Amino acid sequence: MVTTDFSTRSDEAVEAERVRALHRYAILDTEPDPAFDRIARVAARSLDKPIASITFVDEDRIFFKAMYGVEGVTEIPRDAGLCNVAIRDHRTYVVRDAAADPYASRNPSVTGRFGIRFYAAAPITTADGHQLGTVSVLDTEPGDVTDDQLTVLEDLAAMVMTALEQRLSALTTVRAERELRDTAQEYAAVLQRALLPSALPAIPGLSMAAHYHPAASGGVGGDFYDVFGVARNEWAFFLGDVEGHGAGAAAVTALVRHTLRAAAQHYDDPTDGLDELNAALIADAEERRFCTVLSGKLRPEADGFRITLATGGHLPALLLDRDSGAIRPVRSSGGMLIGAVADATFEACETLLSPGQTLLLYTDGIVEARPDGHTTFGEPALRLFLAERVGMPATQLVAELAELVAVLRPDDDVAFLALTVVDASAGAVR
Repeated sequence: MVTTDFSTRSDEAVEAERVRALHRYAILDTEPDPAFDRIARVAARSLDKPIASITFVDEDRIFFKAMYGVEGVTEIPRDAGLCNVAIRDHRTYVVRDAAADPYASRNPSVTGRFGIRFYAAAPITTADGHQLGTVSVLDTEPGDVTDDQLTVLEDLAAMVMTALEQRLSALTTVRAERELRDTAQEYAAVLQRALLPSALPAIPGLSMAAHYHPAASGGVGGDFYDVFGVARNEWAFFLGDVEGHGAGAAAVTALVRHTLRAAAQHYDDPTDGLDELNAALIADAEERRFCTVLSGKLRPEADGFRITLATGGHLPALLLDRDSGAIRPVRSSGGMLIGAVADATFEACETLLSPGQTLLLYTDGIVEARPDGHTTFGEPALRLFLAERVGMPATQLVAELAELVAVLRPDDDVAFLALTVVDASAGAVR
């Protein structure tokens, strides 16, 4: 990551660089965006405060990209907002009682019509260290928040920065590719690519492959997958399906992927990550969407990989054994739909993936496809297809599944993730 050394620069030069970075994202004076509105709502509800905002600090004004709990505010003078102070610090900024704070007590947001007494803000920070604005929560009464709630606020600020990068990528791509018919189509394509990993990691002893097929060509879908390292000799992976299609589903997919990635770094048990994801989806009741997920951890052992797999209402993974030709489901006995009820419970199971065995995760778009327009393809047909290819390594298996999807032409998104243990005695997957 490229960073900027601000220590030898004058305040004026640093501020000029910051404003130029803000203008690069072309976010000022843009129309309301449901994705940003959603983040503001989640911030307010997650921190139990009546007001939340997403703001960007220009040279002499503060632009409100999203506002929850207050209507009719689009901008205020820069010196009238507390976020003008918050962007000067890389840390989350908290004022528990503005009336008792030597600086905040004189701010117009405190003394004027807003009457702010509590304020917490996480800076929206570029990769090179510029503070563009804040995701903040406010109250007209003094208050406090927990460390966990502040972490949520920081995560939401990171999501805003990701959305800005995606938006900038989309706008740049649209200008470069004039043959595209409209900006929205290209934005969707860029957004979808941003929701999936650009490449799978190299894991010694394991061959991996993945495939994603959107229901609509060039459209944004709700299926997702990821594989990433969380510790030395430990990796996390997940695959799932968000209800619906389009930008709404993609916004939820971004939240899902970010939540599961963050949780995998903190928890050994992947069911804890599903608990956090369920809470995040439940927190926004107005735009609630359900999703199903298989989320796991994998660690190498002498005779293969130990896999812990947690279930959130998803179809079972399938274990394909080259030596016996058998196919068996891998899934815990329980595991509820995610985002449906606040007290949902999730379970995990363990299995050893041995040399010559493949674990296949998939979404329901393939089994619900209707190639003749009437009859679904179904799980029995999928297993019959796999039975003839049970000895294939992950890359070849996923390639043939992709060809099958092209023939079936499903109406729903489809995603696959396959993991094959390399046969060490042969030096490769046979």
